[in-house]
Amino acid sequence: MSHFPINQYATPQGTMSDHSITSTIAYGQVHNLQTIAVTTLAPRKDGYWVIFIHGGAWRDPTVTSAAFNATESILRGSGLPIAGFASISYRLSAHPNHPQDPGNTAPKDFQDAKHPDHIRDVESALALLQNTYDFGTRYILAGHSCGATLAFQTVMGAVSGHREEASTSTTYSPDNSTAIISGSPGPLPLPLTAQPTAIVGVAGIYDLRRLRDTHADISAYQEFIEGAFGADEMLWDGVSPAHITGSRGVEGGWKSGRLAVLAQSKDDELVDGSQVEVMKEALGNWEKTDAHIPAQELSHGDRRLRVLSISGAHDEAWEKGVQLARAVTFAFEQLQEMGLAP
Repeated sequence: MSHFPINQYATPQGTMSDHSITSTIAYGQVHNLQTIAVTTLAPRKDGYWVIFIHGGAWRDPTVTSAAFNATESILRGSGLPIAGFASISYRLSAHPNHPQDPGNTAPKDFQDAKHPDHIRDVESALALLQNTYDFGTRYILAGHSCGATLAFQTVMGAVSGHREEASTSTTYSPDNSTAIISGSPGPLPLPLTAQPTAIVGVAGIYDLRRLRDTHADISAYQEFIEGAFGADEMLWDGVSPAHITGSRGVEGGWKSGRLAVLAQSKDDELVDGSQVEVMKEALGNWEKTDAHIPAQELSHGDRRLRVLSISGAHDEAWEKGVQLARAVTFAFEQLQEMGLAP
């Protein structure tokens, strides 16, 4: 699946009795992980797409787009107004438990991604989905763990488009706010034509430095954050959705957004509840400000921020799918109460 254009490799894997078609499509030529698992359902203009971004600390090769399979199976029997599903795979950083020899590993299989490669891939995937299926703002973007980080980064003013202005950091030039902070090959993704109506973060990482400091006695946290973002902790702050406020954060970047759901389990052994607390605080002003609504849409601009308590260990949310499906279902219920979903 390394050729272009898309219609050369969007091969149906099976057609089910509910008119669904499942396929895997590629959105990039650089790496074999640049793929999306897509399930299209019977067309409905009032439905929403549910798009998932997996976790795995930006580096775990055993966690891929297949992490959404159990959740999708549950949601397909829910009766919710869902028009389609998509689960995004993206390039990963190196993992010490999965070493690769660059001399014996094909470049398209080699894990060496660095920020902004991960977010660049997610944005490329979203742009391809939007341009292919034309769902506009009618999608719920859900992410687990670092997938939740990526979901909110897509609507951060400073990170969306993976261009950062970091006037307090020596890593970048403060006079060049549109400099691309990446040496990775491949063209920039197309800009998103529409932002998600809702974002659902499950067991999300929202403040990188806080996560490291909370678990200072466990070296793996420093290692995987540095593996993905480098050693400059000012950059960590600059890409943390809970750390950046105002125009450079979600507050100023997610102009058309209507609903944010932060789901967290008290039984989570890897990501603590303080991540939700700081993200809730960061989204406070966003919730109080009306969304930007096109003049032709007869709709209010109300927004909601909700915290949802779920249960189970960190990875159980997606492994069993029940709690992740519960979070997505909760988002639909909120949208229905707001008059934004049937």
